[in-house]
Amino acid sequence: MAAPVRTLCCSVFRLSSRQFSTTCGVQGGEQWRKEHGVARSGTEYGPLTDLPDWSFADGRPAPPMKGHLRRKQEREVLARRIVMLNNEVDTGMEAWSEKQEEAKRMEEHKKSLLLKPKGKLLIKKTSQS
Repeated sequence: MAAPVRTLCCSVFRLSSRQFSTTCGVQGGEQWRKEHGVARSGTEYGPLTDLPDWSFADGRPAPPMKGHLRRKQEREVLARRIVMLNNEVDTGMEAWSEKQEEAKRMEEHKKSLLLKPKGKLLIKKTSQS
């Protein structure tokens, strides 16, 4: 008895003029927002997302909502990660510059160990410079 229902269901889909799509639809205006430096969607950040929905009549702020607290925590985690990665880059740049200076000192040391010109070559060299 289950087979006829399945056949009926498939035949209904074939006869239906409505098409089913399994792809993700593009949000309207996303390209414009990217070009103008605004968030991809209106719900990522901005006054409608960041400010409270309501406040008390006497002016006290409303308690923070769950979404606001979650976004705040995500931003803090991101900020900590940015600081950590920035410190890693600074440490790497310092190590690289120290390595470059050490290589320069080694090159100068090797040049100082080379044989020096003597006699006529020394006089010729000093007169040219």
